[in-house]
Amino acid sequence: MLKLEEFAAKIRQNDQIVVFTGAGMSTESGIPDFRSPGGIWTRYRPVTFQQYMASEAARMEAWKRRLDGWEQYKMAKPNVGHYFVQSLSVKEKLIGLITQNVDGLHSAAGVPDNKLVELHGSNRKILCMSCSKEFQPEPIINRLVGELQLVGDFASPKCDRCGGILKSATISFGQGLVARDLERAEQAALACDLLLAIGTTLGVYPIASMVPVAKSAGARIVIVNGDPTEMDSLADAVLRRLDLGTAGAPAPADLAVVGAVMARELGWDDARQRAEREALARFFERHGGAGSLLE
Repeated sequence: MLKLEEFAAKIRQNDQIVVFTGAGMSTESGIPDFRSPGGIWTRYRPVTFQQYMASEAARMEAWKRRLDGWEQYKMAKPNVGHYFVQSLSVKEKLIGLITQNVDGLHSAAGVPDNKLVELHGSNRKILCMSCSKEFQPEPIINRLVGELQLVGDFASPKCDRCGGILKSATISFGQGLVARDLERAEQAALACDLLLAIGTTLGVYPIASMVPVAKSAGARIVIVNGDPTEMDSLADAVLRRLDLGTAGAPAPADLAVVGAVMARELGWDDARQRAEREALARFFERHGGAGSLLE
């Protein structure tokens, strides 16, 4: 098992780092993995892109699902893992962040747009599929909620400029990834000296292919995840469980607390650390354990 001090040494030794994150990064923020109990795909069948564009009934179904999860996403805040990645950027060690997540929490934590590649898009924007006008989701969702409460139903929203279909700026099943985003991700993978894969089983393609791309270009690979991944055989090191010094068993390594512990190990003391300490305190309040890590 990779020890924290060994992990910290890899961070200190590298200034060309790419971080690749999946759903495990955001579970500590209260957002369940889509496929885990409580996740959206355990409760609904996906609406494909083709269905969404062709059918008003499919669009209404998709928007009703969006309303179902809106408060959860709206209230979600970056956790210590997100702030750890942001700290890598502040310390000029991060050259790219590739994420499968659509929650926008890396951006909210302060990772700059020029380093961020959201390969599956973001649910913090709404797009017109005809003229590409962008909308903030909250006013649209509030209107739909009002109509649902008043008359028990609603029509799918349309663009106020051209009348086109509006859709969350996320990549749906059957919808192609944005070519420019894939290109940026590959460029970052080819340029890095160290790739950290955090909170992902690395089983979704073509996104997961960034790991062998980085490996073939000479990068070292470190995987931080509570469960085995499809790329473990390519990794130079795997952090599977994290000993927090508690009376219980070690916690899964994809818990965002890794970020706070690593910030402490590296001796990084900046404005973000206050937020990290608060989030870490909340983590131990929920899970129990060592207050000594907060010292």
